[in-house]
This record gives sequence, structure tokens and C-alpha cells, in this order.
Amino acid sequence: MPDFLDRQHTLDTYWRAIIPFGRNVASYKFALAKSLIELSDQGKTSILLEELAVPFAKHIVEHVQLAPKQATSASSRFIEACRKRANGDIDDQELIDQTVRLGFNNVIDAFHIVNNGEIPVRFFVDDRKGGKGGITVTDELFRLRERLQFQNLPSEVEARWRLVETAWQLNLPKGLVIGLDEQGTILTASDRGRRIAVTRSRDALNGYQKGKCFYCFADITIEGTDETLADVDHFFPWVLQRLGVNLPVDGVWDLVLACRRCNRGIDGKSSRVPTKRLLERLSTRNEFLIASHHPLKETLIAQTGGSYSDRVKFLNSIHETAWQSLIHTWEPRLENEVAF
Repeated sequence: MPDFLDRQHTLDTYWRAIIPFGRNVASYKFALAKSLIELSDQGKTSILLEELAVPFAKHIVEHVQLAPKQATSASSRFIEACRKRANGDIDDQELIDQTVRLGFNNVIDAFHIVNNGEIPVRFFVDDRKGGKGGITVTDELFRLRERLQFQNLPSEVEARWRLVETAWQLNLPKGLVIGLDEQGTILTASDRGRRIAVTRSRDALNGYQKGKCFYCFADITIEGTDETLADVDHFFPWVLQRLGVNLPVDGVWDLVLACRRCNRGIDGKSSRVPTKRLLERLSTRNEFLIASHHPLKETLIAQTGGSYSDRVKFLNSIHETAWQSLIHTWEPRLENEVAF
């Protein structure tokens, strides 16, 4: 499991560690992350709380309209102010004033804390007590903007936010089951027979693969239409269902992002079964997801087993069944530098 975090320390992997593993699991973290991305586009280094409050509150208000519950606490004066703005009961200026007073009490302090310790880089410095009354953006955030993976980060943050608030909204995190829709583009949550659209599947999965193809580690993107756009791939081919093999391959446990060459190129996987070496990588990926906050943790446990040994048995059993049905195994001929 540590390979998904530790093999390669880069600015985008540090950022991606914050989003699922950061101490603050409420919506404030996601709103701050999206606000930092937007404000960094202006090139400013010193940002007053009044300036930060504008995009920060905007994102919370947008999400309050999607899902009323936006924090783990039973009540929040700031979230209530955002609800009032969404309902038209207060104006923009009053919301900004409330945001400055109430919205940043914990999230700024906790943003860089992952697994009870501060990450080695900072994307901003807290200057609220230094007389500046805001934050100072660091060079690391501007360097992050220059990396290829930066284009994927806004969608990843939004996808993570939708996953978390959906679990809160349904109030059934341990029973939440997330899988792929029939078109292969949207992750849906199942709740008492209903299927609820949550977020785009590429956006939700990409952060856990560091923007790399699951099989060959080539760079992939989740936006646009060029050749680097990732395919959402069933690790165990979906064709198994058409052959009458009863396998739950639409579950998130079986979904990975792959480059087009690996998924559907001349030497691509197609309907072949990935080798045991790649099966171990899938197991490691799933254990990494289980180590994160809900809901992906809970849905993976529900789909594959309550203990690590149960999950290993599950994957090996699926692999044996798939191999007996499809005969041929596959792995990429060429791999780039190992990313996880």
C-alpha cells in the first residue's frame, strides 16, 4: 500500500495526499483546495481573507444546494450562513463577512496535515497572526500549476467532494455501494434499490493513480479529447458478463484508468485477463483506497471482503474464474517508470 504514496514524491502527489487523507474531512478542505487553484491563476502571492472568502464561500453555497449536509458536526454557523445565501436570505457581503469570521477557523491550520503530521511542502503560509490578515501563496503552488497533472486536479477535488457528501446525504456510509453506470462514465451510488449519480468516473479514479495509466504508467488526462484521455477500464473484462459468468465487474474495485494503447491498442488488453503481477497491483490499489476516508473504503469492503485475507481470496477466485473463461492473459509490452 505505501507505494501509492511513497514511491515518487512530487508536488501533485503531495496535493493528492491532502485531498483524501488530510485531517480536515469536512467540505471546507475541498472548498479551500478549489479556491487555491482558482486564485493561483491570478499570480498573487498575498491573499487577504476577504479575497479568499469569495471563491471559498461560493463553492460551499454551490454544494449546499446539491447536498444540505456539508460537515460531520451536527451544526455549523458558517454552513448555516451558506444555506441562507443559497435561499436568498442574506446577500453576498453578509456571507463574505460570515466567512471571514467563521469559515477559516480550522481548515487553514489543518490543510497540510496528513496522517497526523505536516507534509514536507506547503502550498501556502498562514499569515493571519502576522499582521497581513490572510495567507501567502508559496512557490510550490505556482510550480504545481506548471506540472502536466495540474489540469486534472480541479476535477479530482470536485469528484472527491461529491463522493463524500453523497455518503453524508444518504446517511448510510457503511451500506453505500458505488459502481459504474451503463455508459461507463458516471459513478453511481446504490441506496435501497435506487441508483444515484455521484460524479464522473474518470475524475474520481484519477487521483489515486497519480495521473498515470494503471498498466504502463504513461501520463493520462481526464479532460479533453486528445490521445492521452484515459479510458475507464474493467480490470476483469466486462465481456465476462456477456458470457454468463456472474462476476460483479461494474464495482469500483474492478475499475481502473488506462491509456488507449493499453486498453484498446493493437497490443492492448482487450478481452484478455491481466496477469497475476497486475492482479497484485490491483490488490494494492484497493487496499490504498480502503485506507482512505469513506465512501470508497466502505464500498470496497462491501464488494470484496471485510478483511485483507478475505479480499485476497476474492481477487484470486475472480482471477481463476476469469482465466478459465477467457484463456489468454495479458500485460503491457512496455512500461514507463514505475509510479505505484
